[in-house]
Amino acid sequence: MTRKDLTAVPPEPDATPLQAAQQAASRAISAAVLELVGHIPHSDATASAHPREAAQALTRAAASKAATVSGSLALAPGPLGLLTVLPDLVAVWRIQSQLVSDIAALYGQTATLSKEHMLFCLFKHSAAQAVRDLSVRAGERWLIRQASGTLLQTIAKRLGARLSQKLLGAGAARFLPLLGAVGVGGYAYYDTTRVAASAIELFEAPTQPAD
Repeated sequence: MTRKDLTAVPPEPDATPLQAAQQAASRAISAAVLELVGHIPHSDATASAHPREAAQALTRAAASKAATVSGSLALAPGPLGLLTVLPDLVAVWRIQSQLVSDIAALYGQTATLSKEHMLFCLFKHSAAQAVRDLSVRAGERWLIRQASGTLLQTIAKRLGARLSQKLLGAGAARFLPLLGAVGVGGYAYYDTTRVAASAIELFEAPTQPAD
């Protein structure tokens, strides 16, 4: 099944409107995830003698940017705001993926950064079960497996199913624009700091593929 196929599948027969909406959201998220990790962003950062401190500085900047972008999109009122939910999610993911790439560069790990690393860092904290097949814990280290195309599709579907509920829930916040914008922006800030924590934990130890 291709990325385009993920969004082309019709809703299941006898699905309620809410179920149909969740199925559509799940497919859209799955396709967005595959598109996102298919292109690892370039980083202008260089290896640092103090990578943790440098990573924390980048994290604060990226988290503030994510909060601003997400909060701004959440200002659109009512039904119009519903149209901004998925673009909001994708925009924050792009900021976070750039942050992961920059953190990898600070630790001198640009050459080893892969789509599997990116999936792990972006979603370990929010959807651990969805990405469980990518990693193995070895003492204080995470070993990241190289994933087949089939496994990547499976993980994308899991993430779609897991995050579609969050997507629909976030849509409800659009009916309270000012209050919703504060909450959505605050969550984007927090979420970005969690992505950074996963990246720092991963790249502080030398990374290698799992068997």
